[in-house]
Amino acid sequence: MTERKPVGVSFETWIDRQIREAAERGEFDDLPGAGKPLPGEGKPDDEMWWIKRKMQAENLSFPLPGTLALRKDAEDSRAAALRARTEAEARRIIEELNDRIREGHGKPLSGPPVFQPLLEVEEVLAEWRAAHPVEEAPAGPQAPAEPPRRRRSPLRWIRRG
Repeated sequence: MTERKPVGVSFETWIDRQIREAAERGEFDDLPGAGKPLPGEGKPDDEMWWIKRKMQAENLSFPLPGTLALRKDAEDSRAAALRARTEAEARRIIEELNDRIREGHGKPLSGPPVFQPLLEVEEVLAEWRAAHPVEEAPAGPQAPAEPPRRRRSPLRWIRRG
């Protein structure tokens, strides 16, 4: 327990003396983060810094509004399709995403107005093919290629009166 501030001594002088004496005793040696820059130094002040730090430390996330979640889902699905093992799997991922986008276009979603266009399946598959070159297969009977799926109109959900 620390001693009480003597009467007649200013707080600043008393505190400075306690800090100096603690430093002389080595109580500030080997503190975590010693010699490292302060976290967030040089970044603009943020009122929510402590909430963001707590969420990051506990690996939490805040749910995105519907329109932004759909956009993030499109980015994640495109990346997943490019990492897919087979072309059929990549096609399935993009077509499932396009179905979700069509559903999103047909109902009001929360968040800012963001129109998420459908992903072009053949364009993504061309990128997948470029990243996954085909190895020469031995000559022999091959399974017939899967026929291309018919594209549905993105406006099919509009009812004609």
